[in-house]
This record gives sequence, structure tokens and C-alpha cells, in this order.
Amino acid sequence: SATQQTPRFAQPGESGIESWIIVELKVLADVGLVGFPNAGKSTFIASVSNAKPKIANYPFTTLKPNLGMVKYRDNRSFVVADIPGIIEGVAEGKGIGLRFLRHIERNSVLMFVIPIDSENIEKDYNILLAELQAYNPELLDKQRMIAISKCDLLPIDELQKKKKKTNIPNIP
Repeated sequence: SATQQTPRFAQPGESGIESWIIVELKVLADVGLVGFPNAGKSTFIASVSNAKPKIANYPFTTLKPNLGMVKYRDNRSFVVADIPGIIEGVAEGKGIGLRFLRHIERNSVLMFVIPIDSENIEKDYNILLAELQAYNPELLDKQRMIAISKCDLLPIDELQKKKKKTNIPNIP
């Protein structure tokens, strides 16, 4: 109050409880970008949102998840999360390990980013699915979509040939 600006008395405290608590922070986003290292996830999030992730031409450029806000019609928006690259065996701790797979659990939709210069797009997609299933089978219940990246690397005629021979799986 105005007359008692600084209290000049104290009360004895009560005994408290001491404990150790581990708090785990998971990225919360509407769309999570899932893919191998250097697949174009960071380039995608930088082009569709205001995010400024580190982009370079070597694997594991992204070492922590990046979030970007995507604005679209009628002043609506959604959040996209750029998850660090997943490699085969990540569910067993290879590569960056399990540390970043937990961020995928908190995304509403999973967008698998696979580069067009991949040897076999369908095989890469199935490897990514298998890693997610090995980590947490409930991840396969999320809505999924595939984005083919780096299409600008191929000439148009070669791109058309690759498109015809690629058997992109139907996603539930």
C-alpha cells in the first residue's frame, strides 16, 4: 500500500518438499518436416515461412528443430517444424539419435521431404516410415504427405522420365 511500501516484518516459512524433476520440451507444430539429412527441409521452411534456418550443402546442417509461421489466405497461419535429418537406424541411436524423434510426436501432420535425385523415392519413404514405427508405432496414425524436393536440379525432360517411373505410394 502507499503507507507500507516496504514490509518491515517476516513470517517463518513452512517446510517444503525437495525433489528432482526432469522436464522434456517438445516442439509443437501443425506440420513436421521429416526426411533424410540434406533433403531440402530447411530450404523449404525458409521459402514458405519467415524462418531463417542454417542452409548448407552437407548432412546434419540442422542440429535443432526450427519453427516457421506460414501465412496463407484470410489471415490464417500455421506452424511448420524443420526436424533434423533422420538416417537409417536412428531409432537405435545412430546419427543424432533419439533426441529429435520426440519432436515428431507433437506434430499434427507429417510431411516427408524426399529429394528428386534420390535413387528410389519409394524405398526412402519406406525407410523413414520404418524408423518412425521403430521409435513409436503411434506415429504412423498421423496424417502424412510426401513433398518431392530439389526438382530444379534436373532438366525438365529428365524430371518427366523420373516422374513416370517413380511409384509414389498412396498415403492413408
